[in-house]
Amino acid sequence: MVDRRKVAVVGVALSDCGRVDDATPYALHAQAARRALADAGLDRSLVDGFASAGLGTLAPVEVAEYLGLRPTWVDSTSVGGSTWEVMAAHAADAIAAGHARAVLLAYGSTARADVKAGRRTGTLSFGTRGPLQFEAPYGHTLIAKYAMAARRHMIEYGTTIEQLAEVAVQARANASLNPEAMFRAPITADEVASGPMIADPFTKLHCCLRSDGGAAVLLAAEEYVRDCRTAPVWVLGSGESVSHSAMSEWPDFTVSPAAVSGRLAFERAGVRPSEIDFAEIYDAFTYMTLVTLEDLGFCAKGEGGAFVEKGRLRVEGGELPVNTDGGGLSAQHPGMRGLFLLVEAVRQLRGECGDRQVRRADGSLPRLTVASGTGGWFCSSGTVVLGAG
Repeated sequence: MVDRRKVAVVGVALSDCGRVDDATPYALHAQAARRALADAGLDRSLVDGFASAGLGTLAPVEVAEYLGLRPTWVDSTSVGGSTWEVMAAHAADAIAAGHARAVLLAYGSTARADVKAGRRTGTLSFGTRGPLQFEAPYGHTLIAKYAMAARRHMIEYGTTIEQLAEVAVQARANASLNPEAMFRAPITADEVASGPMIADPFTKLHCCLRSDGGAAVLLAAEEYVRDCRTAPVWVLGSGESVSHSAMSEWPDFTVSPAAVSGRLAFERAGVRPSEIDFAEIYDAFTYMTLVTLEDLGFCAKGEGGAFVEKGRLRVEGGELPVNTDGGGLSAQHPGMRGLFLLVEAVRQLRGECGDRQVRRADGSLPRLTVASGTGGWFCSSGTVVLGAG
């Protein structure tokens, strides 16, 4: 029986992101992976675990082959945007149990370039098999499902469209401090409200952008930390949860599965939401940020609208900076964006974020953060609590 080891994130990186017209998804995987290994300062030969999803017929087999890896531990869990938080939890468990030394998580997508080149359409379809066959004939698109949930919250708790718009405004304010963000020009709530309607109540700026890009995260057992170039960021606790597939099976449109994954992650980490210095939250739509803040325990159910009103999410002057890179609403969103949350969380804890660096009230670097990914249409959630070394 192997004693459970502590697990740290020792390397993180992004590939080229935003508008990348001359790379394949495989190349973006490789670019991010090389950069993450270089960030850690560890040799590729140490990596005996690999996790990836979203590319190829036999992911992660195809991607591992492309990267020249022959892992003895693999994971291809695919639960949408929450995939990477769930994978990080699985990888940490495997390393802690002695089943792997170091696990690389990698993702890459040319979602934007493919649409521009006509290789795919802009409409995301999950097909019409299984439970979806009962919703597809009515034109119930992905964004329509999120819009319905947002409208339910507005009716139930009096949440306003202006409050939802504040999520987009503050995400853009954070992006303005990030030189790698795709959109950096400040926006106002009026500009959010006056944009073209996509799915009531969401106008264009309530919705995430479409970009190209990749990311990679390297986790390793505690005994390898001393060989790393960077300070470790420890995995303190994690949780995962699934809710529904068919909207008719969702008990409450105002409660996401983060209510379960967040509670588990905080309990296992032994920390409270009030101790968190900043948060990285999946934000394909403004409502996702608002309801996840509630479900993670940063405010009571129904109080998310009031919580986001007064600039609390901003890096500059915010009580709880959220999506410090600008998030999927302004920085980048190449598909399953959950891995980007982990990259930004680690960079912030290591104090590497320049003008957008989060500081505690005493000027010191942050010590605790949470990354929470959401998949499908609030179908799944993975939450990871991280702590500085």
